[in-house]
Amino acid sequence: MTNATVTIDPREAEHFGKLAAEWWDPKGSSAMLHRLNPVRLSYLRQQIDRHWAGDPATLRPLTAKRVLDVGCGAGLLSEPLARLGGEVTAIDAAPENIGVASAHAASQGLSIDYRTGGIETVEDEQFDLVVSMEVIEHVVDPAAFVRGLAGVLAPDGLMILSTPNRTPLSYLAMIALGEGLGQIPKGTHDWSKFLTPDELTGMVEQAGLEVIDMTGIGLSPARGFILSDNKTLDYFVTAVPR
Repeated sequence: MTNATVTIDPREAEHFGKLAAEWWDPKGSSAMLHRLNPVRLSYLRQQIDRHWAGDPATLRPLTAKRVLDVGCGAGLLSEPLARLGGEVTAIDAAPENIGVASAHAASQGLSIDYRTGGIETVEDEQFDLVVSMEVIEHVVDPAAFVRGLAGVLAPDGLMILSTPNRTPLSYLAMIALGEGLGQIPKGTHDWSKFLTPDELTGMVEQAGLEVIDMTGIGLSPARGFILSDNKTLDYFVTAVPR
């Protein structure tokens, strides 16, 4: 496997590390992630049930499944994945995030294997579900990052990513308005590093995976973030080994 350590941008890790203390505050600097989490979990559940032919009524569809959350921050998605029954390993480049994540999980009685570092920290392991939400736009080498994710995916595994599209709408929503009005911490995004669906699909296919679903994340004035056919703002990609 290509050593994915090179994909970590130290400036990005420092930026997010400074936000660690507020990560679990739904009104703090990570408020946008709190609002995104329900739509993320809805999409994840759809794909999990479809891939493993699970019962949509069960509360723990990831029982006996090894799960990897890459770029986990302070564990906002890692904890729900553990509650869904997954044996969760979660990694992040910022040690401050891992410290907050570990303490919060302990306070909730959750057992999550948190580690500081990049994908190289698990390169000799395999996972049934690999997720990485709003992370790839922050790495130095997106193609190497995807290869690293693919390299730890089990033969019958499922990989799910999300990332902003590189469009005028995403610039307006996330940078001009989001960062400009203080809804997102300034310096969080570099619009030039956003990936289009075609670009990300190419990287996923070059890593030996097949894209089986792509769904947009839209914004409804009444409902907030929603799953959408429109991928102009942000989107999910689900892939499996060929």
